[in-house]
Amino acid sequence: MNELIHSWKKEGKKIVFTNGVFDILHVGHVTYLKQAQALGDVLVVGLNSDDSVRRLNKGPERPIHDEQARKQVLEALRFVDAVIIFQEDTPLDLILTIQPDVLVKGGDYSPEISDTLDARYMVGSQEVKVWGGKAMAIPLVNGYSTTSAIKKMKG
Repeated sequence: MNELIHSWKKEGKKIVFTNGVFDILHVGHVTYLKQAQALGDVLVVGLNSDDSVRRLNKGPERPIHDEQARKQVLEALRFVDAVIIFQEDTPLDLILTIQPDVLVKGGDYSPEISDTLDARYMVGSQEVKVWGGKAMAIPLVNGYSTTSAIKKMKG
């Protein structure tokens, strides 16, 4: 994967990075990923491994789909150029390795927050600014979340 990212950088392509669990893909995810890709030339998605999802305390039933299944679904989207599974609790090491031009998260995060204990803190937002990149938040699509989809399925 490093070779691919290196070749994109050599070609002068603007790399956008985002990350998440992407457990049950819904219109909120698709809208978000499409908007993220529009901010650059290529979109790289950091995907939480199954173990890291469990450590996020999303609930005993999560992840619904294993990391390879989630990766395959994301790779099928035409606006996702690469998917990298990460094992750590946060994607910081991956962000430091890739050094994207744009770091993107959903609207429940803020690139302006510097307090790492604040739930709205965007991991990597301070670091990306060091190499001249920018961090951005994309508004969430109201009414769509994996948690609400799971609740709806349970009835």
